[in-house]
Amino acid sequence: METNELEKIRIEKIHQMRAAGLEPYPTRAEPTLAIQGAVNAFLKAEADGGDAVISTTLAGRVRSLRLMGKLAFAHIEDGSGRVQLMLRVNEVGEALMAQLRDYYDLGDFVEANGTLMRTKTNEVTLLVSSLRMLAKAVTPLPAAKDEVVDGEVVRHATLSDPETRYRQRYADLAVNPEVREVFRARARITRALREFLDERDFIEVETPILQPIYGGAAAKPFVTHHNQLKQDLFLRISFELYLKRLLVGMFRGVYEIGRDFRNEGVSFKHNPEFTQLEFYWAYADYLKVMDLTEEMVRFVAQAALGTTIIAYDGNTIDLTKPWQRLNLRQALLDATGIDIAACPDDASLAAAMKAKDLPFKPGSTRGKLIDGLLGDYLEPTFIQPTFLYDYPRDISPLAKSKPGDPTTVERFEGFIGGMELCNAFTELNDPLDQESRFLEMGRDYEDDDEERHPMDEDYLRAMSYGMPPNGGFGMGIDRLTMLLTDRKTIREVILFPHLREREED
Repeated sequence: METNELEKIRIEKIHQMRAAGLEPYPTRAEPTLAIQGAVNAFLKAEADGGDAVISTTLAGRVRSLRLMGKLAFAHIEDGSGRVQLMLRVNEVGEALMAQLRDYYDLGDFVEANGTLMRTKTNEVTLLVSSLRMLAKAVTPLPAAKDEVVDGEVVRHATLSDPETRYRQRYADLAVNPEVREVFRARARITRALREFLDERDFIEVETPILQPIYGGAAAKPFVTHHNQLKQDLFLRISFELYLKRLLVGMFRGVYEIGRDFRNEGVSFKHNPEFTQLEFYWAYADYLKVMDLTEEMVRFVAQAALGTTIIAYDGNTIDLTKPWQRLNLRQALLDATGIDIAACPDDASLAAAMKAKDLPFKPGSTRGKLIDGLLGDYLEPTFIQPTFLYDYPRDISPLAKSKPGDPTTVERFEGFIGGMELCNAFTELNDPLDQESRFLEMGRDYEDDDEERHPMDEDYLRAMSYGMPPNGGFGMGIDRLTMLLTDRKTIREVILFPHLREREED
């Protein structure tokens, strides 16, 4: 690696330490408590009226360092919290004070043993009796400066450039504690989803990521190759077809939380790989799934945040109220003046849009035109929780048709904060109907069209054994985390988002 002058100085300190018989990267660390746990124990002892003598060994990263002759102060942080260290030459000796001066820098990981106390400024502090290096930091972290404004500590972090933050997430996490909190919240969100479904007797399962036939969504797959089997495989774009096979196998409710991969464009709400929740629920329909979705999102918000009133993009959103429910055909008619039921094919809908002076891409299928209208004129307006239901059959190849209306299927999408959050169907369970739809989707679209859906004969075989009526549901964990943590881009809630290669100067 190329090194700058500061890094060269720190590398030289590593050599000097080893020459002095000190190991800058020892094999073992033995902290007795996390920093916040130790501070809490001290505060409890104080509150109980005792002497509050807490002897402990703490480990963490050096965030500040002040050398004052025979006295030194430092702050260390371990992710749970931060504490001040105080070193006095009378306790630690001249040799350790010299090591601190010669070898230690901001960003180093250290282990300190001592007794917790309060200083004259009333700060909880570890009076150090011994200190050793755990890991020497070669590259200095971007400095963060604290400023007191109106009695509150405001942190100004120099690592604020989004491009650098996403490429060097490790440094972003190290200097920006609010970023760490986003991912703690994400973990709570995922845990709450599991708790909600487990309590309702859904079974968590795992299905193949590498699949011989992709399906379950309208998206282009990534293709890979198995050398020994001499077989092209696809990274899954959905769990759907495998999960529904399990309903044939007599599971009443199954779910999976895992990664999907879609070879499509990136945006503030799209990443080529993303985390998805899908569940399939025997003997349910899309109306029951709507009710469960409302309940689940409220539960997760309460469990992860402690509230069901959230802020997103400057809006206050109330998850406790019943979600608005709108028919897609009527909503589009109200928003655009176009009745999609009166436009049964590509040409008639394109003509209606042209007559209304609405933009569209010539040659688009009816389904894509409807999807475009939805995205442009409905989705951005759905700030409060909204279900849009009853979709055209030609953009929902796996959903069951409404009784008496073969052109419309029982499907809904859920929207909050002006973006789609989830998608659900009353699932198709007629193998003959499913086969004809596979044939239709394979025939009517070009080979490179993302809506082209390959025939999955094994899935049809599974359906032919008998599949119970069921409701299916999919939701992006990334978008739910964006919503609940008030983040405007998916890159803020994925630890390592996909980025373009950096162009070399």
